[in-house]
Amino acid sequence: METFNGLGVNMGNLSRLSSAKSRSISPENFTGEKGKGGMAIEGTGSGCARDLGTGWKISPSVKIDAGSTFTIADIEGPGAIQQIWMTASGCWRFSILRIYWDDQTHPSVECPVGDFFASGWGKYSQLSSLAVCVNPGSAFNCYWEMPFQKKCRITLTNIADEDMVLYYQINYTLTEVPKNCAYFHARFGRVNPLPYKEVYTILDHVEGKGHYVGTYLAWGVNNNGWWGEGEIKFYLDGDDQYPTICGTGTEDYFCGSYNFENKNNAERKYQDFTTPYAGLHQIIRPDGLYQSQMRFGMYRWHITDPVRFEKDIKVTIQALGWRSGGRYLPLQDDISSVAYWYQTLPTVKFPELPEKDYLEVK
Repeated sequence: METFNGLGVNMGNLSRLSSAKSRSISPENFTGEKGKGGMAIEGTGSGCARDLGTGWKISPSVKIDAGSTFTIADIEGPGAIQQIWMTASGCWRFSILRIYWDDQTHPSVECPVGDFFASGWGKYSQLSSLAVCVNPGSAFNCYWEMPFQKKCRITLTNIADEDMVLYYQINYTLTEVPKNCAYFHARFGRVNPLPYKEVYTILDHVEGKGHYVGTYLAWGVNNNGWWGEGEIKFYLDGDDQYPTICGTGTEDYFCGSYNFENKNNAERKYQDFTTPYAGLHQIIRPDGLYQSQMRFGMYRWHITDPVRFEKDIKVTIQALGWRSGGRYLPLQDDISSVAYWYQTLPTVKFPELPEKDYLEVK
């Protein structure tokens, strides 16, 4: 996009000067104010810094009590979130990330923190892409550009029974935002198990103009055999029975082929991969005891090929394997998803998240 106002930067215009103001929110500067970082006199690191004093990592993190909500950022615009880094203790499915834009009272992003960063199974797996990076040991990084005109508020709710610790940094810019910039959205869903002969809905009930930019799936297999014959479908602007965009298979949509199989491996195993735009970055194999099922994490970012819509969009994917006689088998798998898109406000209020016990993966 154009970057004359400092909203976004790429290697082609990195040298261009801008009047945009760089700011950052962390436990060392809760408000992001200029010249106000590292001033804490108490915090989670105060005991470690007792011999050093102010400015020596006194407040590197926050404790979020069980059942409480913590406001990570509350920013007056116009401006844009440019990068989010965080690492959270506890169960990642029990930490709910929400982002609110401008004057809207319900969130445009609502998602368990692990799933938002393409880590829905609660276990670390390296991910290297343009939009999301997950780095050792549990470092979540997001590079989705998130412009706003008036206000940005980010919260994290701890629905666990135990307190949690959160380290975080929100890097953003204060600058004029072009009127044709849309607002970032992300929504979580889960169905376990998927009813027989039903499709899995990744996104529905969207109203407004925008473009779809990404899919993350945490897929738990409940049958033997290959599970990814199903097609993804994009229903755009009033499409009814048939979609405008129809894929040819699950691994095809995630930019792989032929079962994600490494055919050069004599053991015939799934091959994990992570690229700037797509990947099968997580494969959890049975261990012969209590970890009994195959589980996969995969992402597809539509950064160069956003799926644009004028009024509405619906996205579904089939869960499809093979049965005897060379016939397809509709699967009843455990599927969780995050849909990522940009659109105009207002946002249709999301359905309620599943209850805590339904969110949990074991």
